[in-house]
Amino acid sequence: MRPINIGLTDRQRKGVIELLNQDIADLYLLLVKTKKYHWDVVGPQFRTLHELWEEHYTSLTESIDECAERVRALGGYPIGTVEGFLQLSSIKEHPGDVPSANQMVERLMNDHEQIIRNLRGHVNRCSEEFDDEGTADFLTGMMEDHEEMAWMLRSFLGGESVSGDGAGRESSVSEQMPTGVR
Repeated sequence: MRPINIGLTDRQRKGVIELLNQDIADLYLLLVKTKKYHWDVVGPQFRTLHELWEEHYTSLTESIDECAERVRALGGYPIGTVEGFLQLSSIKEHPGDVPSANQMVERLMNDHEQIIRNLRGHVNRCSEEFDDEGTADFLTGMMEDHEEMAWMLRSFLGGESVSGDGAGRESSVSEQMPTGVR
């Protein structure tokens, strides 16, 4: 195959490919989790969550494909085994349990936020360490997609504490206002 001459050194391309493969691993595990929760959710919010998660796993599938194609465009090969996904992913599985609907939402929200943090770091590294503004831009768009998905999940919880500390719901705006302003 002809050498790639796109203004990035082999070292730069390989560094970016490693980052993208980490992202693919995270996306795949989040896809599997989202799909599993889509199947397992029960309760009064079944339809809402079932449909939301179908939208999310459809979007995740597209992101995985785009990420893999970016790896190929840079001359690499995308990771493509479950073993590889598990080795590279920062997302953790929860085998053997079926959490409540709210716990599912919280776990997925936390996973999206983890991916957002990872992508933010990868954007910076692509730009600063590897001089690949194209991939930095690509990852910025992906990060924005995850920010929206995390926001939707946070909004679903509607003010309930997601810290797990038993503190209950967060105070409303009127509870935060001085007494004479209500």
